[in-house]
Amino acid sequence: MINIRALMKPGLVVIFVLLLSFVACSEKPPVNQHPNIVLIMADDLGVDVLSSYGGQSYSTPNIDHLAATGLRFTHCYSAPMCAPSRVKIMTGRYAFRTTDQWGYIPPDEITFGRLLGQAGYKVALAGKWQMALLKDEPDHVAKMGFPENIVFGWHEGGRYYNPLIYENGKIKTGIEDQYGPDIFCNYLIDFMERNKNKRFLAYYPMALAHEISNDFKPPPAVGPRGRYDTYKEQVEYIDKLVGRLIAALDRLDLLDRTVILFTGDNGTPREFITKIDKGDYIREPVFSLFGDTLLQGGKSLMTDGGTHVPLIANWPGVIRQGGISDELIDFSDFMPTLAELAGTPLPENIIIDGKSFAPVLYGEERVPREWIYNEFRGEAWIRNKDWKLYRNGQFYHVINDPFEKHDLSGAVLTETARVMKENLQEQLNKLQ
Repeated sequence: MINIRALMKPGLVVIFVLLLSFVACSEKPPVNQHPNIVLIMADDLGVDVLSSYGGQSYSTPNIDHLAATGLRFTHCYSAPMCAPSRVKIMTGRYAFRTTDQWGYIPPDEITFGRLLGQAGYKVALAGKWQMALLKDEPDHVAKMGFPENIVFGWHEGGRYYNPLIYENGKIKTGIEDQYGPDIFCNYLIDFMERNKNKRFLAYYPMALAHEISNDFKPPPAVGPRGRYDTYKEQVEYIDKLVGRLIAALDRLDLLDRTVILFTGDNGTPREFITKIDKGDYIREPVFSLFGDTLLQGGKSLMTDGGTHVPLIANWPGVIRQGGISDELIDFSDFMPTLAELAGTPLPENIIIDGKSFAPVLYGEERVPREWIYNEFRGEAWIRNKDWKLYRNGQFYHVINDPFEKHDLSGAVLTETARVMKENLQEQLNKLQ
């Protein structure tokens, strides 16, 4: 027992307070300094899906709660399909500096996993990798900076029902009756629980909401409904899994020491496989009510339909609740942002195209981006929040023409438009 009255003698009060502070700090890391990071990247999910962005077709209460109690970005842009988005988000570099090869990342690229691991963070990845055939390179995920990992075998087996899953480079057995997305989520919850008194990065590139793979035999197993899940069913299961992660962080008393970032890897799909009929995969179009407009998904397109994705940041006690930011965010910005949050410098002697948006999370001023750049399959554009210029000369006033119906490349431009086009062209020339 501590004799409190004795400690209250003059000269001992300060020592007592310092002792209590030392004990408190030794139990867990200080609040709000170099936080844990949970980065969730849903598959095939554009801004038209979430209620917090104006979507009307899907129920996503847990994700919407993240937005209501955190910060919602209105101008975040990915590549139009998954593989280039994954390289870009992990490396902070544009595709012409890394690779245009599908499903491949150069082995010498420095990912945010490598960077934070070197800074002392425990690092895990769960869900979708798709940067190598794991049957040929089972330790590829670990080599690229994610020593603890669990992912489905791309081009090898199912990712949902009766899944084929690699855990730390070895095929996981005894999971025939389990649902792949549940396995990935549970893995990350266990990882966070084991490292609750350490700094960690939990990178969650989700398998959902992507249609089943149709490139191997026999076809992927159907679920308990006797068919493949619809896009709507998968989206709403994403929300349930996000809710599980939030509940786990709350149970572990980690919410105030963890920044949660939620985004999507590209826009909503245009079509979705729901069943097999006489050996043929049947695709159904995906339409989402966005505000009062019914939109078909735009995945694979270089328009907003394929590249405009949500970004929600939540960090109790640091990020103000219900905030909205119109900062221009490029997918290359995530890597330097995570580095700044972790308090570690960016790698030297390589070009990092991304610009950290960590100051926005702290409520501080950020030197705003004047433009962002995107490329895919020989097509490229540069844009700001109002104007967009393609490499082939097409020019759009996207703030008023988000569906790019009116190409201004041959039009008589206002002075404002002319100056803006010249400025964007100058930057685009440098990137070429």
